[in-house]
Amino acid sequence: MSDKKGIIIAGGIIGIISVLLVYFGNPANMGFCIACFLRDIAGGIGLHRADVVQYIRPEIIGLVLGAFFISLKNKEFQTRGGSSPATRFMLGMAVVIGALMFLGCPLRMMLRLAGGDLNALFGIAGFVAGIYVGVIFLNKGFSLKRSYNLSKAEGYIFPAVNVGLLILLVAAPAFIFFSEKGPGSMAAPIAISLIAGLIVGALGQKTRLCMVGGTRDMILFKDSYLLLGFISIIVFSFIGNLIFGFFNLGFEGQPVAHTDALWNFLGMAVVGWGSVLLGGCPFRQLILSGEGNTDSVITVMGMIVGAAIAHNFGLASSAAGATSNGKIAVIICFIFLGAVSYLNSEGLSKAKNNLSKASN
Repeated sequence: MSDKKGIIIAGGIIGIISVLLVYFGNPANMGFCIACFLRDIAGGIGLHRADVVQYIRPEIIGLVLGAFFISLKNKEFQTRGGSSPATRFMLGMAVVIGALMFLGCPLRMMLRLAGGDLNALFGIAGFVAGIYVGVIFLNKGFSLKRSYNLSKAEGYIFPAVNVGLLILLVAAPAFIFFSEKGPGSMAAPIAISLIAGLIVGALGQKTRLCMVGGTRDMILFKDSYLLLGFISIIVFSFIGNLIFGFFNLGFEGQPVAHTDALWNFLGMAVVGWGSVLLGGCPFRQLILSGEGNTDSVITVMGMIVGAAIAHNFGLASSAAGATSNGKIAVIICFIFLGAVSYLNSEGLSKAKNNLSKASN
């Protein structure tokens, strides 16, 4: 599926599946949302106590295992890691905090737009702006340094963890939390969600679909391959929403969304910038984690912890809008992203050293 036709078809399938998941019970405009679903999983295993968002989402499990199985089948499974793990963990936290300010990852941003939520336009603008800033630092030599080949056993750990989560979901022991109200209580049947995740995970692995990569590649290389994928997601999910009567055009009264344009913009700017530094959006990080990339596993772990922190400390937005704590957290994320970008950009470091030598 290296051609543009393949990624358009894949995007169409993902868009249709996303709408069907809503039809079968997922929250509106949330057939998939990596940030929201990782937040739900964090709540499901007790990392936060926001009782409206606690559920081990089988879609996430399916994404990881779908990528895992297809990469094994195609002999593309390769265990690598060791590239600035602490920085990647913190970047994962920053990205999910930005996403929970907006109330959605880049994938849900597209699904919200396809459902008629015009607040997503401010998110898209911020997302593109953040990617553009990240690209500036890529052009200055930004790098989180090389990764290293590891034993295959390392790559099997995260898929195995997801199998464990699936067992916990089905067994439902007393120490696992399930929301009885709110978005966490709204879910398609486990089997349908898992199958949907497996299909989308396999498609993501085959096409290298990435919401950040599409915009980044257009800016850097004028390459529209990845961009066509998420345009296809928007178009086909829009059609699906029209067919099922889910489409609701406007700013007000949108599901799991708020109308604070500035913080929608800034939240997704953090996501765009941070994802460029990481080398992929939250969706792409999950797919890579299934392929044996332990750097992406570290990033996903950071996202889960970041999501838990966002709800434990009142950083996540709600339908009422952004919180004061959340606004402060997003500003801190910008400062952190700036520091990481500067300190890991070879071109800027050389310029600083040359300036220092000249002054001496």
